[in-house]
Amino acid sequence: MSYLIDGHNLIPNIRGMSLRDLDDEIALIEVLQNFSRKSRKKVEVFFDKAPEREARVQNFGTVRVHFVRKSITADEAIIKRLYAMQKRAKNWTVVTSDRQIAAVVKSVHAKLLSSQEFAVQLREVLEAAEELNRQDKVLGESEVAEWLRLFGEEE
Repeated sequence: MSYLIDGHNLIPNIRGMSLRDLDDEIALIEVLQNFSRKSRKKVEVFFDKAPEREARVQNFGTVRVHFVRKSITADEAIIKRLYAMQKRAKNWTVVTSDRQIAAVVKSVHAKLLSSQEFAVQLREVLEAAEELNRQDKVLGESEVAEWLRLFGEEE
């Protein structure tokens, strides 16, 4: 499953992030890059209210970012993207808490996930990956002894 995410809708639902932060968009992109790598899911995030000269689509590693011009909302851009996908839309989950988009998501057979639910999912994936990294880094005494035996360093 791949994700289309309303970025400004998700930010307030992530612990430690606020829409008032100057670098809120970059902070979310970094979290989503980590999520995308760990979960092996495709992610596209939409941020609205970009000045005309700064409206663009740009890849940040594994995350495709849509900076949407001021004249339309992120929801409208997501809807446009869903319609452009046609039948492939059913393979995507839209992450937003705006109810206006729900009917369109349903009509194109995509899935809908609230920003709150996705924030929980995001945290679980990242915490599980962090726990695996911790386990990989710490060797027990028996593991150290085994490695020493295998490589002839045993005393």
